[in-house]
Amino acid sequence: MSPQERFPIGASVTAEALARDPYSIHRRMRESEPISWVPALRMYYVVRYDLVDKILKQPHIFTVGTEQSTLFDTFGIHMLTSEGPLHARYRSAFIPAFLPPALRDGVDAQIRLHAAELIAGFVEAGEIELRTAFAARLPILTMLSFFGLPLKYERKLRLWYDSFEQALANFKWDAAVRAAAKANVQLLCAIIRERIQYFRRSPRAGALLSALANTSGEGFLSDEEITRNALIVLFGGISTVEALILNAVYALSSDREILERVRDDPMLLRVVVEETVRWAGPVQSATRHVTRDTEFEGIALMKGDTVNCMLAAANRDPQIFVEPDRFNIDRPDLRKHFGFAAGAHSCLGANLAKLEARIALDELLKRLPRCRVEDLASAAPYGSEFRQPQRMTLVWD
Repeated sequence: MSPQERFPIGASVTAEALARDPYSIHRRMRESEPISWVPALRMYYVVRYDLVDKILKQPHIFTVGTEQSTLFDTFGIHMLTSEGPLHARYRSAFIPAFLPPALRDGVDAQIRLHAAELIAGFVEAGEIELRTAFAARLPILTMLSFFGLPLKYERKLRLWYDSFEQALANFKWDAAVRAAAKANVQLLCAIIRERIQYFRRSPRAGALLSALANTSGEGFLSDEEITRNALIVLFGGISTVEALILNAVYALSSDREILERVRDDPMLLRVVVEETVRWAGPVQSATRHVTRDTEFEGIALMKGDTVNCMLAAANRDPQIFVEPDRFNIDRPDLRKHFGFAAGAHSCLGANLAKLEARIALDELLKRLPRCRVEDLASAAPYGSEFRQPQRMTLVWD
């Protein structure tokens, strides 16, 4: 039996259809093809919650760190392209800065300041294109402050980041896309290396690069290790937050009852953010690569095969979530979502991303009276790997 005959849904899938409406395709796959070969993307899709969970917790068979990975090709070796003791060593050096108490003490006030300053720049206008004016800028300013990099690099980092995102979704291995990303990686690495040396001469409390540069003994990382890992953490802290803010605003504007509840009780923003991650996750998948020939749920996988664990599909699995296609901040099973993946490679910056999104939403609702999305249809999220509105016009009284 040919792959087209065995996986007819996967054979019919196009990249554009997935970008427009991945959830209906995931639903069809879950019902009859929970593991499917998608020739348009040259990878297997895994869409059922239990199967995604099983794969993410077997890094010895399903790994992130191979030369077949766009992540490895773009950024080289770091905490997301390594396993075992090396991965643990890299990750453990960064973990303390991302714990909730450290974030509250170190970056909470800075995020709120950046958000307030951005809003002050357009509050009198009465409407704004939210992505470019706010959602795309806040996470970059936050990450620059968090790492101790000058804010003057905001515009450059935005341009570099866009090329990185294109490279990670470059499953067709377009040479021009790869070359552009690699060149920009070198530019950003040079800035990080220079800043490491600066902080050795002039340490600064609260700057992550300063803490890493001045660590000795256990947990010590070389300058190159700091640079490569800082690079991937910087990258991970931008698109996720941008999309999380926009997707949350879209969800709230789509349900006026929930929006009014949140206006009356801002403490609900915590569950709004969690449900947004489940319902419209910024990162839709976790890509893994097969380390050896193996059989998984009756499917013969070969060494080097690419398996895309569709977090977005798992997060709408009706076996786990009641009425999964409904945005519902009262669901009791909310924290079971895979919005930040699971296992050893679960998102290091999840706490920071959620904190930024909560503060962003709080500031928008507080400073822009009766704000809402002007045209929901044009602001619908788009994308199958990274999903968010391409444009969003916000208006207020």
